[in-house]
Amino acid sequence: MLDTIFQPIYSSSDQLTSSIYFICSLVSLALGVIIAWASGFKSRQTKSFLLTLVLLPVIVQMVIMLVNDNVGAGVAVMGAFSLVRFRSAPGSAKEIVSIFLAMATGLATAKGYLALAAAFVIVVSLVMVLSNFVNIKEKDDLQRELRITVPEDLNYAHGFDDVFEKYTKNSKLMNVKTTNMGSLYKLSYRVELKSEEQVQQFIDELRCRNGNLEISVMIPALSDGTL
Repeated sequence: MLDTIFQPIYSSSDQLTSSIYFICSLVSLALGVIIAWASGFKSRQTKSFLLTLVLLPVIVQMVIMLVNDNVGAGVAVMGAFSLVRFRSAPGSAKEIVSIFLAMATGLATAKGYLALAAAFVIVVSLVMVLSNFVNIKEKDDLQRELRITVPEDLNYAHGFDDVFEKYTKNSKLMNVKTTNMGSLYKLSYRVELKSEEQVQQFIDELRCRNGNLEISVMIPALSDGTL
């Protein structure tokens, strides 16, 4: 039974008819809507990106149908695409997955595997949606950028070692800058906290060392989630 469900609705030897084309196009659009919904579920996505996900399957389907079993046309299309230069902001890993999902869907519908494409989109979209409810604590979630202002007479090289050992798994001094006519130093550290709940105690102990001068703890600009 399953073998017949996942059979293509037409073969490469069959002539492409208008009814087959419109059926494949409607399925591509419907699956594109599902992909856009799954990608935008509990995520902030732009309207243009969601529209791209809706239309990308049917566009890929059209290209594949046009170059079906034609090597020369396929090479020509690849050459045309190679001349296109895409300029956009770096996308997150989830956005890249959504784009590849939309392209794979268009490839499947273009070859007539409508049921296979639908099953594929539903399974992957379901995983994408469920992933929003899974809270996995990553190592990067505890990475922080620590900035401390200290007086010039403080030995900052080892002045905070015991505090860092108590509240962080590792720490690294990234930058040192003088300020206030050289009477103060501004230190920038990259630290990995042991626990988010101890940030206040961490800052309080640092304040006792630096004379209650300015201290800031912030999330660093991470690029691991972008491609």
